[in-house]
Amino acid sequence: MWVIERAAARWSIRLAKRGMAHRGSGRLGSELLELAGTLDWMNITGPPLKGLVREFSLTADDLILVHDDLDLDLGRLRIKQAGGHGGHNGIKSVIDTIGTPQFVRVKIGIGRPAPRQDSADYVLQGFTREEIEVLNPCLDRAVDAVECLIHRGTAVAMNQFNVREPENGNDEQ
Repeated sequence: MWVIERAAARWSIRLAKRGMAHRGSGRLGSELLELAGTLDWMNITGPPLKGLVREFSLTADDLILVHDDLDLDLGRLRIKQAGGHGGHNGIKSVIDTIGTPQFVRVKIGIGRPAPRQDSADYVLQGFTREEIEVLNPCLDRAVDAVECLIHRGTAVAMNQFNVREPENGNDEQ
């Protein structure tokens, strides 16, 4: 939801509660957009998304789904075209409900839980102040990535955003 809120603020789109989502319509240049962030559990994102797909006569190719990812380090961003759910119940819900995995994902790394910590408990806990400091630049980059996806397409966005960020300002990779 944080990325949706940042995108809405950047693009001057007003979000309001409609059904089971915070939603808002607007434009990004010549492109019409509908931003939506679920108000329910991520694990059951599919049904409300299917309603939006129907309402706006969309296909899976029109979707850009932003979500957390345990398999990426905290604050790491990755764009992916299609694929499986990778154990992510929210993505599984979307695939099962809309009937295809053929949609773009913008993944935001939240890192792995500590040994012996349940993954479900880990994803539901809040972030520490230090973690939020790591996430904030990633959230802004996620909005940049969505904008690039909309204007320049998946291949360009993947080439631009699926790179490791230099640590501590060091450009070595």
